[in-house]
Amino acid sequence: MAPAHISTTDRLRAVDAWWRAANYLTVGQIYLLDNPLLTRPIEPDDVKPRLLGHWGTSPALNLVYAHCNALITETGREFLYICGPGHGGPAMNANAWLDGTWNELYQDVDLQRFFRQFSFPGGIPSHAAPETPGSINEGGELGYSLSHAYGAALDNPDLVVACVVGDGEAETGPLAGSWQAHTFLDPVSDGAVLPILNLNGWKIANPTVLARIPDEDLTAYFRGLGYDPIVVDSRRVDDDPYAVHALFHGALRRALAGIDDIQAAARAQAARAAAGQPAGAADLRPRWPMIVLRTPKGWTGPKEVDGEQVEGTFRAHQVPLPAVREDDGHRAQLEEWMRSYRPEELFDEDGHPVGIMTTIRPTGDVRMSATPHGNGGRLRTALDRPPLEPYAVEVGSTASATGTLGPWLAALIEKNASTFRLFGPDETISNKLDAVFDVTSRVWRAQRAAGDEHLAARGRVTEVLSEHLLEGMLEGYVLSGRHGMLNTYEAFAHIIDSMVGQYAKWLESSTDIDWRVPVSNLSLLLSSHVWRQDHNGFSHQDPGFLDVVASKQQDLVRIKLPADANTLLAVAAHAMETTDRIEVIVAGKHPEPVFLSLDDAVAHAQAGLGVWDFAGTEQAVGKVDVVLACAGDVPTVEAIAATDIIRKHAPGVGVRVLNVVDLLALGDPRKHEHPIPDEQYDALFLPGTPTVFAFHGYPTLVHQLTYRRNGHDDLHVHGFLEQGTTTSPFDMLMRNEMDRFALAHDALTRVDAEAHADLLTKLSEARDAARTFAYTKGEDHPSLAGWEFAGWPQDEPASGGTGGDPGAGETEAAAPGN
Repeated sequence: MAPAHISTTDRLRAVDAWWRAANYLTVGQIYLLDNPLLTRPIEPDDVKPRLLGHWGTSPALNLVYAHCNALITETGREFLYICGPGHGGPAMNANAWLDGTWNELYQDVDLQRFFRQFSFPGGIPSHAAPETPGSINEGGELGYSLSHAYGAALDNPDLVVACVVGDGEAETGPLAGSWQAHTFLDPVSDGAVLPILNLNGWKIANPTVLARIPDEDLTAYFRGLGYDPIVVDSRRVDDDPYAVHALFHGALRRALAGIDDIQAAARAQAARAAAGQPAGAADLRPRWPMIVLRTPKGWTGPKEVDGEQVEGTFRAHQVPLPAVREDDGHRAQLEEWMRSYRPEELFDEDGHPVGIMTTIRPTGDVRMSATPHGNGGRLRTALDRPPLEPYAVEVGSTASATGTLGPWLAALIEKNASTFRLFGPDETISNKLDAVFDVTSRVWRAQRAAGDEHLAARGRVTEVLSEHLLEGMLEGYVLSGRHGMLNTYEAFAHIIDSMVGQYAKWLESSTDIDWRVPVSNLSLLLSSHVWRQDHNGFSHQDPGFLDVVASKQQDLVRIKLPADANTLLAVAAHAMETTDRIEVIVAGKHPEPVFLSLDDAVAHAQAGLGVWDFAGTEQAVGKVDVVLACAGDVPTVEAIAATDIIRKHAPGVGVRVLNVVDLLALGDPRKHEHPIPDEQYDALFLPGTPTVFAFHGYPTLVHQLTYRRNGHDDLHVHGFLEQGTTTSPFDMLMRNEMDRFALAHDALTRVDAEAHADLLTKLSEARDAARTFAYTKGEDHPSLAGWEFAGWPQDEPASGGTGGDPGAGETEAAAPGN
């Protein structure tokens, strides 16, 4: 650690030197292939042929980084730096170079290669990507920085997360929702987030909203959000860098003092309460400090280019001098610009920092570019998972899958009181996970009133009606070394389509970086799903999030469709064990039949798919005429009910029931490691034998996954056909050809339509009768709504004729009310 006793004047001189060095390195990355220290005049061949990168946001990012470093060396505080402005990569890279972390992690990179690799084929991206030391926020898509920051601060009581928010980024919905996240921050057990809004005034071609509203409105806005805004406005000192350093120096220390006061008061109060002493009234929602930093866009870059103003305008957003290779004037301006930072004072012959700036250069893990909080796998410890056996349910019973999972999650929270959190948008109870409230509360730092339930100043459940905020907090929590799960309604997981896509890209890049240590899975539990949203209607009926996830690199994502409560226990426990994946689990909350014992469920989940002999007739009949495949809880019930119809009324037909719990196991083994081999697929699906597949989501997804498998033409998928409304559960199935009658009809048609013509007619009549009953009575016939499966009777003949009406319950449904 550098000495902390240097004077304020020398500290500001060091900050200014660091800032100039970082700005120089930022410009060099954008422009130069060679001549990194300008030991000679810049020549055309020194310049990259394609100039890619973003200068405009970088000076402010470098300013904040330099001042945070000075504070770290002075106080020893733990800082994590979140770079929100898009394409801030060159600034973050520059500071990691100055910190020394870049050379430690990439030992074969000298300054020339450091410049060359940026936004260059075979090099590194222009964002603060996984390749950037210390980063957990890429910034390629704007809006997620503040939620990542708050997620990282949870359960990290000594951490300060400095989060720079771009004023363009501040216009996005996800960022706007994230300002409320301090409502869920506990100053006793959590760290602090210091938002730093950089108003540079411009996006790529337009002004930013927050930069163009009156100052009094701006500060009133943030005070209304619960912050104590501290304004640093470079215009007040004519944009003079050294004067701005002095202003920001004071603002940062004032902000840290405010954080310290809030935490000290809360922690002293908690200590008094723990000791049984009078603790006084709790300050539930302290007014946390934030900084509004107004600086010019492209500050210290070219003021004019070709007669047009650049600094302080949108023209500084990307590459201020676009024709440096071809234009002598532009090249001269570039050299003047880079030499204005006085590199000879800043670097040794290898490009490493020298002089006064080294007095604010932290060492070891305290460096923001080397902090383990930015490489969370270094901090991750395995969860203490409770055993599943006490929570299993009996085969042949009916049980809510999520209602069964809830008590296990409660035990998981109890055993991992500082490393696991549950996130959800006001739906923990709705999704039947309310058992968690037996052991914890919803964290809530705002006012509480009589009648509130499960709200407390601290808790392990975070609920807020912004899936963006929840997803971002979960990502920040996981990327900084902990574990969690987000539960939400299936249809509204689409809100985070893009976030999950960005996270998948992060994981894909991270796996190729040897110093990135694997992190816990991003686990998403989707309940209140398409087949049980009959009461909420068409707006709530959409299983398409599965298509989004399946489009990602399938070695990094999993889609689990447990058929019953015990299988949900098995797949959820597994998701809490593995790493570096996005785990999407779809499970209903309504009572459904339990098909598998816990041991069988664990084995089935591990296999990913398998034949359910107990549900089919192939062993009794001695052949397979049709495969009834199924994936998802409700589709599985309907497939087995369809098999029951065939068993009773076409007993000579051999039906194989094949259940799929791990959807991506069906994919192409030539492209990914996870899917099952072709030989195993063929043994299960029996190419040449018709397969009727009852699938939870859109049918096209199964076809996309299996298009290169043998016998694809034999595969006939039933799924959601975008036919929905407010109706009864069984009518919802019938609208989408997912009901047992439709499945049995399709299966028998493909086996031998002529031989089963009478039964096919009866099945069509049963569907009509079921719809008439629902539309007349307002509910499904009891024989359909209450259908149960407890195994086939052992003394019933397995073969015989093909006649008769559909089974007892179905006969009643064919003439409802008789």
